[in-house]
Amino acid sequence: MKVSVLAAVATFAVSALAGPLRPNGVGNDKFLIELAPGKTQWVTKDQKHQMKAAGQTFIDITTEYGTGYVPQDVVSANYPKFDDHSSSLVTPLIAGLSKENLMRDLTALTKFNNRYYESKTGVQSATWLMEQVQKAIDESGVTNAKVEKFQNTFAQFSIIATIPGASESTVIIGAHQDSINQKDPHNGRAPGADDNGSGSVVILEAFRNVLKSKQVQAGAAANTMEFHWYAGEEGGLLGSSAIFKKYQSSGRKVKAMLNQDLAGYVKKGIPEQFGLIADNTNAKLNEFCKMIVKKYASLPIVETRCGYACSDHASATRAGYPASMVAETSFRDSNPYIHSANDVIANLNFTHMLEHAKVALGFMTELAMTSNL
Repeated sequence: MKVSVLAAVATFAVSALAGPLRPNGVGNDKFLIELAPGKTQWVTKDQKHQMKAAGQTFIDITTEYGTGYVPQDVVSANYPKFDDHSSSLVTPLIAGLSKENLMRDLTALTKFNNRYYESKTGVQSATWLMEQVQKAIDESGVTNAKVEKFQNTFAQFSIIATIPGASESTVIIGAHQDSINQKDPHNGRAPGADDNGSGSVVILEAFRNVLKSKQVQAGAAANTMEFHWYAGEEGGLLGSSAIFKKYQSSGRKVKAMLNQDLAGYVKKGIPEQFGLIADNTNAKLNEFCKMIVKKYASLPIVETRCGYACSDHASATRAGYPASMVAETSFRDSNPYIHSANDVIANLNFTHMLEHAKVALGFMTELAMTSNL
């Protein structure tokens, strides 16, 4: 089912002015979450944290209540069946990816006490991250690239970096920037090295190297490129959901979204590999991701499942945009230290993270240069 763009804009405008609506008898301490398509429940913030700790995935859809919002059907794009730009563009850019940059950036990002979306340090970490994105733009000389804050109803802001292309068709790579200590969200130590500092610095390094492309510098990209760092993922995909619903209501043409969440952990005794999330993602885009991994990375990729709303690709899917997620391994073998003070750099493998950066760079560059997506 579809809703008109004008109707969606109007309902979101009313909601933004009045604040989230709630049914009679439901207080402001309750939030509406979606556990599966059409399966909703009102819960407190503490209950949200408890559900996350128990492994329950959900999307916080509180702002949708009473607006008439309807999730959209996904429309796939025309993804290349082979890599068109490997020798001329992507391979030279991959050579510029730096493991040292990943280590430096992640060391800085994990020094904040936590990056919880309602904490002071969550705002400070977002500010630091945005400064690194702006620095990359300034050093590249790409004059039409820009980075902007996306303000949320909570403290931490999301970050959107844009490199305009010849068309309004847009390719997105995203990663959530927030972290959480499940036992003490506001004040507890949550370095979030893997979840999701790893994904955040992976796409930052990919962004730096996309900007080095002579074709990008010359404005020759066929499609617009965006890199997103989402706030509030740990609260129920809050930041990404707000962005993609805004894009949907304004008619944005998003042709592909790749999510990078958990990119640095390799379990001992398990063959090193990528995990391709097969549920609540787009099958055609997943096949394209497999091709990119085979061409540009040195690791195999296996399909795995992580639940309806395990990360921000679910927000894109729900808004009608094709999305994929490539994770550090199969879901059952992922990092056991997340959401705690023990999610530290010492547990991560930066060579593995570099492989993620290769995939992100290949994904973005191939699709950015593909006409008629």
